Amino acid sequence: MTIPHKNKTLSTFLAAVLGGIGIHRFYLYGRKDLFGWLHAACLPVSALAMLIFSNFQPLFMAMPFVLSVLCGFLEALVIGLTPDEKWDAGHNPASGKKSESHWILALILVLTLGIGAMSVIALLARSFDLLFTGGAYG
Repeated sequence: MTIPHKNKTLSTFLAAVLGGIGIHRFYLYGRKDLFGWLHAACLPVSALAMLIFSNFQPLFMAMPFVLSVLCGFLEALVIGLTPDEKWDAGHNPASGKKSESHWILALILVLTLGIGAMSVIALLARSFDLLFTGGAYG
């Protein structure tokens, strides 16, 4: 039986795009990963909170999912910036292949950093607007 090779670029992409629902965790660690299930649970918990507490601000009710998405961005950066040798030692010790990062990984990392930073700034700005002015600016 061959042990599958875990691709670092694919893992980074999955964390950047679908990190909010934990797809990258399931790709790397399988269905028994508790953090993957925690990511996956954030979407229905946020949706349920928005339904139950419909008179509150949707941003605050969706906070578990928003934080899960931001953690996905952070995990994408950690995965993508891991050196190939360390990646192979941790995720591919017996696969027989060596990882080789290419330019596409750098592009994913730059986009992830940019989108993640803009998301954090927007979250802070909107939260401060809602907390201190009651949403006077939108």
